[in-house]
Amino acid sequence: MGANYNLLGRSIPPHYLSLATIGAVVLLAAPKPWAPAVKKEAEINASSKEEEAFVKAYLEKHL
Repeated sequence: MGANYNLLGRSIPPHYLSLATIGAVVLLAAPKPWAPAVKKEAEINASSKEEEAFVKAYLEKHL
């Protein structure tokens, strides 16, 4: 057949290792669809209360 890798005393075909690597990368890199969604909220760094109120009113009107 082909060459196998000897890991921990066991003979493992290379396609098993490649499938395991792809699976591990997908599990670590893919976003988790079952995780709760984080609500995105704009941070307002206003210098006065009037400016903060204006920005909040603008965002409510346009979102």
